[in-house]
Amino acid sequence: MTMNISDLPAIQYTVWPKDLHGHRFQVKLHIANPDPNGQILQMPAWIPGSYLIRDFSKHIESIEARTADGAKKKLTLERIDNNQWRLPKHEGAVAIVITVYAFDSSVRAAYLDTERAFFNASSLCLAVKGQEDIPCSLALAKPEDGFAQHWSVQTTLREVKVDANGFGFYLAQNYADLLDHPVAIGEFQIVRWTANEVPHSMAIQGCIHPIDAARLANDLQAICTSTINLFEPKSKSAPFQHYLFLVNAVSNGYGGLEHRDSTALLCRRDQIPQNQVLFEESAYREFLGLCSHEYFHAWLVKRILPKAFQPYDLQNRNLTRLLWLFEGFTSYYDDLQLFRSKRIDLGAYLKLVANNWNAILRGPGRQKQSLADSSFDAWTKYYQADENTPNAVVSYYGKGALLALGLDLQIRAFSKNKKSLDDLMRLIWNQHGVTMNGIAENGLDDLIVELMGGEFAKTWSDMKLRYLFGTEDIPIQKWIGSKVVSVKPKRASGLEKTKLQMGMRHVDAHGWLKVSHVLDGGAAQAAGLAPGDLLASINGQRVTSALWDQTLGRLSEGQAIAISFFRDDLEHERILRLEPSQLPTQYELSPSNG
Repeated sequence: MTMNISDLPAIQYTVWPKDLHGHRFQVKLHIANPDPNGQILQMPAWIPGSYLIRDFSKHIESIEARTADGAKKKLTLERIDNNQWRLPKHEGAVAIVITVYAFDSSVRAAYLDTERAFFNASSLCLAVKGQEDIPCSLALAKPEDGFAQHWSVQTTLREVKVDANGFGFYLAQNYADLLDHPVAIGEFQIVRWTANEVPHSMAIQGCIHPIDAARLANDLQAICTSTINLFEPKSKSAPFQHYLFLVNAVSNGYGGLEHRDSTALLCRRDQIPQNQVLFEESAYREFLGLCSHEYFHAWLVKRILPKAFQPYDLQNRNLTRLLWLFEGFTSYYDDLQLFRSKRIDLGAYLKLVANNWNAILRGPGRQKQSLADSSFDAWTKYYQADENTPNAVVSYYGKGALLALGLDLQIRAFSKNKKSLDDLMRLIWNQHGVTMNGIAENGLDDLIVELMGGEFAKTWSDMKLRYLFGTEDIPIQKWIGSKVVSVKPKRASGLEKTKLQMGMRHVDAHGWLKVSHVLDGGAAQAAGLAPGDLLASINGQRVTSALWDQTLGRLSEGQAIAISFFRDDLEHERILRLEPSQLPTQYELSPSNG
């Protein structure tokens, strides 16, 4: 398959999955018109949607530059910093070839082995500084390896000239557009459906057995249709011509990353319905929630976005205090859309809401960090979690979802159920999504007043002061007040109460119970336990992860408990007591009998 070079843009990328066994891509960048004074090349330091400096350049093993004429003269590249190189002064086209190690199985980077290939262009493709806004092409070469003889390509990049398996030439509007279309290569099981006349598909890798395509299509069609109708109830049109879910099913993993008309998902194999394979409905429901979440982002994040992200600066942290809106409100709607699309019933939905609510209430960090600061600190605290994270951080996903629920309840109460958060989302969409005019840090204030009138401004101002910029618990229990939903304090079982009083989290470490987190105010902290300790015994009996619940179940409040543990290979003994403590009230939500 060949194309005339004159038919291609001035910036062309060619990607070869060259070394499947060594996990290496080779990438060629052709620049027709480099800056004659010394073209600068940049590798992104992070990828939009995942707020952590990742320095993708660290995986570049080799880089060289040559003239693109017949002589192919080698050019010396000057290394400016970790992510940037400068070409020497030169007139005429040049070609840069890099070799990139790719063995990151997450949705954020690049991966290559004998089973599959996957990449975000931010991990493989250097940006041409000063020319990021012009069109570019991507050529995908088929691997010359027997393992790849049945491989095909899945991506939503615009096809220009490709073969039956998708290898060939693609076109992007600019560098940002190139980065917003992940590419998966390998063997897939495909699910297809239509939502409001828009074609959708899901390409799944990693499942050995045939998937239940009919069930997946039916459930995903309902979720996607419900979401389209939320934002466009009149036209019922989507802001894309086709949407693609790229799924990598593994033994243990979970996550997703949103893009304009696709998403990359990571899940466990047992979360995918497969013919003649037993799986848990709750695990499948969790997967549908992930799909719902990332699909919602096609509106909220990919088109409605903070003004601070316009444009993205991929060399530095982009700071905003609005992640509680973009991730938190999405987290509120992902489960709500499961209920609205009739994938779960009201009881199951309320249980999901209560689980999130109680998880926030159990975290000591909620009393120290505000939602606004949580968003701002995402780069350093949330995405770089450590053993003290539960004591210092509140999740802008979880508490942001509670704030969305609280605002929804307040809007409904104030308007006597004539308006809801849905109306606010549509207003945001029409003023900031359709127009792509980013939201300022306080931009939501005017929209709420426009929707609800000036009298509601005081309610919203109070909510912001106390629950957004302050650290007060959101009083959902006071606001529900519905004949449909019953809310009441949750009575903790004896074992659950003991765990809360203990205030310790653990992981299994080769048969040992290894302390991973010690929560503020718990008995474990009072006794001097610390993250990394290996528990040996409680009251003279060896304790393991398998026996943990059984051991705690035998303890009683006020009892003196002897704990033996190892720290840095030295044995220590402590005495602790499970004293009555002021545990946070937790709640149960259920359909009201009334």
